[in-house]
Amino acid sequence: MLKAQQSLEAAKLLLTNGYPDYATSRAYCTMFYIAEAFLEGAGLSFSNHSAVIAAFGREFAKPHRISPDLCRFLIEAQELRTTGDYGQFNAINIDQATEQIQRAKEFLALAIQEIGIL
Repeated sequence: MLKAQQSLEAAKLLLTNGYPDYATSRAYCTMFYIAEAFLEGAGLSFSNHSAVIAAFGREFAKPHRISPDLCRFLIEAQELRTTGDYGQFNAINIDQATEQIQRAKEFLALAIQEIGIL
Protein backbone atom coordinates (compact mmCIF):
# COMPACT_ATOMS: atom_id res chain seq x y z
CA MET A 1 0.00 0.00 0.00
CA LEU A 2 2.89 2.35 0.68
CA LYS A 3 4.15 1.69 -2.82
CA ALA A 4 0.72 2.64 -4.18
CA GLN A 5 0.69 5.88 -2.22
CA GLN A 6 4.21 6.76 -3.38
CA SER A 7 3.32 5.93 -6.97
CA LEU A 8 0.33 8.29 -6.78
CA GLU A 9 2.52 11.08 -5.41
CA ALA A 10 5.01 10.48 -8.23
CA ALA A 11 2.17 10.66 -10.77
CA LYS A 12 1.13 14.05 -9.42
CA LEU A 13 4.70 15.35 -9.56
CA LEU A 14 5.20 14.07 -13.09
CA LEU A 15 2.00 15.72 -14.28
CA THR A 16 2.87 18.99 -12.55
CA ASN A 17 6.22 18.96 -14.34
CA GLY A 18 4.70 18.36 -17.78
CA TYR A 19 5.08 14.60 -18.21
CA PRO A 20 1.55 13.26 -18.73
CA ASP A 21 2.73 9.99 -20.33
CA TYR A 22 4.78 9.07 -17.29
CA ALA A 23 2.16 10.39 -14.88
CA THR A 24 -0.39 8.06 -16.45
CA SER A 25 1.97 5.13 -16.07
CA ARG A 26 2.42 5.89 -12.36
CA ALA A 27 -1.34 6.30 -11.89
CA TYR A 28 -1.83 2.87 -13.46
CA CYS A 29 0.77 1.40 -11.13
CA THR A 30 -1.09 2.87 -8.17
CA MET A 31 -4.27 1.08 -9.24
CA PHE A 32 -2.38 -2.11 -10.04
CA TYR A 33 -0.65 -2.24 -6.63
CA ILE A 34 -4.00 -1.78 -4.92
CA ALA A 35 -5.62 -4.53 -7.01
CA GLU A 36 -2.72 -6.79 -5.98
CA ALA A 37 -3.28 -5.88 -2.32
CA PHE A 38 -6.96 -6.79 -2.54
CA LEU A 39 -6.10 -10.12 -4.14
CA GLU A 40 -3.35 -10.87 -1.63
CA GLY A 41 -5.87 -10.17 1.13
CA ALA A 42 -8.02 -12.90 -0.42
CA GLY A 43 -5.05 -15.29 -0.50
CA LEU A 44 -4.48 -14.92 -4.24
CA SER A 45 -1.27 -14.09 -6.06
CA PHE A 46 -0.50 -13.79 -9.77
CA SER A 47 2.67 -13.36 -11.79
CA ASN A 48 1.59 -10.93 -14.51
CA HIS A 49 -0.50 -7.81 -14.97
CA SER A 50 -3.22 -9.36 -17.12
CA ALA A 51 -3.80 -12.15 -14.58
CA VAL A 52 -4.06 -9.64 -11.73
CA ILE A 53 -6.55 -7.53 -13.67
CA ALA A 54 -8.66 -10.54 -14.65
CA ALA A 55 -8.71 -11.90 -11.10
CA PHE A 56 -9.52 -8.48 -9.65
CA GLY A 57 -12.54 -8.30 -11.93
CA ARG A 58 -13.61 -11.86 -11.21
CA GLU A 59 -13.13 -11.74 -7.44
CA PHE A 60 -14.20 -8.19 -6.62
CA ALA A 61 -16.04 -6.42 -9.46
CA LYS A 62 -18.19 -9.23 -10.81
CA PRO A 63 -19.67 -10.13 -7.39
CA HIS A 64 -20.01 -6.37 -6.67
CA ARG A 65 -17.65 -6.42 -3.69
CA ILE A 66 -16.36 -3.20 -5.28
CA SER A 67 -17.85 -0.98 -7.95
CA PRO A 68 -17.41 -2.62 -11.37
CA ASP A 69 -16.34 0.83 -12.58
CA LEU A 70 -13.07 0.38 -10.71
CA CYS A 71 -12.19 -2.70 -12.72
CA ARG A 72 -13.01 -0.80 -15.90
CA PHE A 73 -10.80 2.05 -14.69
CA LEU A 74 -7.94 -0.40 -14.14
CA ILE A 75 -8.32 -1.86 -17.64
CA GLU A 76 -8.45 1.59 -19.23
CA ALA A 77 -5.43 2.72 -17.21
CA GLN A 78 -3.44 -0.28 -18.42
CA GLU A 79 -4.30 0.57 -22.02
CA LEU A 80 -3.26 4.19 -21.54
CA ARG A 81 -0.09 3.12 -19.77
CA THR A 82 0.84 1.01 -22.79
CA THR A 83 0.11 3.95 -25.09
CA GLY A 84 2.14 6.31 -22.93
CA ASP A 85 5.07 3.96 -22.44
CA TYR A 86 5.33 2.56 -25.95
CA GLY A 87 3.44 4.96 -28.23
CA GLN A 88 4.50 8.25 -29.73
CA PHE A 89 6.04 10.94 -27.55
CA ASN A 90 3.30 12.84 -25.70
CA ALA A 91 0.69 10.26 -26.67
CA ILE A 92 -1.27 11.05 -23.50
CA ASN A 93 -2.65 14.54 -22.96
CA ILE A 94 -2.93 16.42 -19.68
CA ASP A 95 -6.69 15.81 -19.35
CA GLN A 96 -6.24 12.06 -19.76
CA ALA A 97 -3.44 11.98 -17.20
CA THR A 98 -5.48 14.08 -14.77
CA GLU A 99 -8.40 11.69 -15.08
CA GLN A 100 -6.16 8.68 -14.42
CA ILE A 101 -4.70 10.34 -11.33
CA GLN A 102 -8.22 11.06 -10.06
CA ARG A 103 -9.15 7.42 -10.60
CA ALA A 104 -5.98 6.32 -8.79
CA LYS A 105 -7.04 8.52 -5.86
CA GLU A 106 -10.41 6.71 -5.83
CA PHE A 107 -8.60 3.38 -5.72
CA LEU A 108 -6.43 4.53 -2.84
CA ALA A 109 -9.43 5.86 -0.89
CA LEU A 110 -11.21 2.53 -1.35
CA ALA A 111 -8.13 0.61 -0.23
CA ILE A 112 -7.77 2.72 2.89
CA GLN A 113 -11.46 2.20 3.66
CA GLU A 114 -11.54 -1.55 2.94
CA ILE A 115 -8.03 -2.70 3.80
CA GLY A 116 -7.09 0.07 6.17
CA ILE A 117 -3.33 -0.24 5.77
CA LEU A 118 -1.04 2.53 4.65
